[in-house]
Amino acid sequence: MEGESERRAIMNILLTNDDGIHAGGLWALYEALGQEHTVFVIAPDRERSAVGHGITLHQPLRVERVMVNGGFEGFAVNGTPADCVKLGLMEILERKPDLVVAGINPGINVGINLNYSGTVAAAKEAAMFGIAAIAASIMSKTYLHYQDAARFIAGLCREIETRGLPAGTFLNVNFPNLPLVKTRGVRLSRQGVEVLAEGFEKRTDPRNQTYYWQGCDTQTPGNPDDTDYSVVHQDYISITPIKCDMTDYGLLSRLKAWESSVLVNDFHRPDSHGQGGRHS
Repeated sequence: MEGESERRAIMNILLTNDDGIHAGGLWALYEALGQEHTVFVIAPDRERSAVGHGITLHQPLRVERVMVNGGFEGFAVNGTPADCVKLGLMEILERKPDLVVAGINPGINVGINLNYSGTVAAAKEAAMFGIAAIAASIMSKTYLHYQDAARFIAGLCREIETRGLPAGTFLNVNFPNLPLVKTRGVRLSRQGVEVLAEGFEKRTDPRNQTYYWQGCDTQTPGNPDDTDYSVVHQDYISITPIKCDMTDYGLLSRLKAWESSVLVNDFHRPDSHGQGGRHS
């Protein structure tokens, strides 16, 4: 009879992040998920935070096998998180993974920050390839409860293996920086769209050249309280389903009424030379 560990090794999982291959959150996931699954690590060779969904086009990508955390093996890439996923799926891995997990990022990825996060971009890249994916982040940057968050993600992976995710959708998971037993539970949430109070601090360097530090004020939870930001600040684990398809279908149907007026007439209006149409 096969052993319990053999019966539960049910998925091939690719791990990545935007904090670099030596980051603690990445290897906490490796240790938690490696107990049940076959796990591969392909991550940037250095920190690539806030690079969004950028990919490398104008310089070569290089991949190096590295040994991390006393013998764990991974692949370090001199590119972005999205590069890591692309390379993993198209070149490095012999077979397509069942699931991609990005994280665990120190600092939550909620609200409009989803547009800038390399962690979220890695999960989105996987979803664009039709692979189930999770982006995981934790609130705070010091004394992080990575192991507890990783155990929760391991349980969530089992649910995804059983239930699946819709094509083109991934889960964005954010944790309060607490042991699991001290969280208030799990809440499904929507992405907040409130704009942060951002700005630049203008400074002058020793050579009298102007430079800028970009930053934003600390956001405070507001109403309604079903947004990802508010949920995690209430000490709940926040789970938000995110779609890759950014089409506004409501407006798309309304725009059809424009086709017989503005959109069509504009291209049949005579130009200054009395000739119809536009020319590029």
